[in-house]
Amino acid sequence: MKKLSLSLLLLALMFTPNLTLISKATEDQYSTSQKANFVKSPKLVDSHTTFSGIRVRQAIYYFDLEIPDDAVGSLQQVSIAQRQGAEEIEFRLDKTRAFQGNHRRKQEPIALANVAQDESTNGINVTFATPIQPGSKITIGLKPRRNPDFSGFYLFGVTAFPTGEDPTGLYLGVARFYFEDASNDGLD
Repeated sequence: MKKLSLSLLLLALMFTPNLTLISKATEDQYSTSQKANFVKSPKLVDSHTTFSGIRVRQAIYYFDLEIPDDAVGSLQQVSIAQRQGAEEIEFRLDKTRAFQGNHRRKQEPIALANVAQDESTNGINVTFATPIQPGSKITIGLKPRRNPDFSGFYLFGVTAFPTGEDPTGLYLGVARFYFEDASNDGLD
C-alpha cells in the first residue's frame, strides 16, 4: 500500500511542473488578450446647450460626466455621436474644450490630446492628454458651426473609453437637446 501511495505521489510530482506551465501559459494568454474595462461605470449626468434657438452660431453643447471613486479604470476618451435629429449638426472640432466640474461650475481646464471625427460613425472622439482619474467630475463642450435649421429634439450618444490596451467602450446613454424656432410665436 505504501508503495502504491509513494508511486502515485511521485507520478503527481512529475506532472505538476507541466500543469503549472500550462496554467501559466493560459494565464498569460488571457492577460495579454484581455480588453481594458471599467469596473464601475462612469455616468452621463447632464447635458446642456447655451442657446436653444435654431440657427444660433454662439451655442456650446455641454456633456457632464462623473467617474465614480470605485471605477478602478481611468477615463481616456469620450465619443459623442449624433443619433437623431432632422439634420446632421457640424462641429468646430478646434473649439472643443473640457473642464473639471460641470457646465454650471467649470473649474480647471483639461488638456486634450486629440479631437477627431470618426468618418464611419460621424462620432466626435475627445481624447484626454492625461487620463481622468476616478472620483472626477468633468464637462466637455462641443462648439457647433451653428444650431440646426429645423426645430425639434436632437439626440447624442455618449460612450466612454478607459485607459489601456484595446479598451472596450461603455455606452453611457443619450444626451438630449431641444431646439426651437423663436420667431414662431404660435400665431398664423
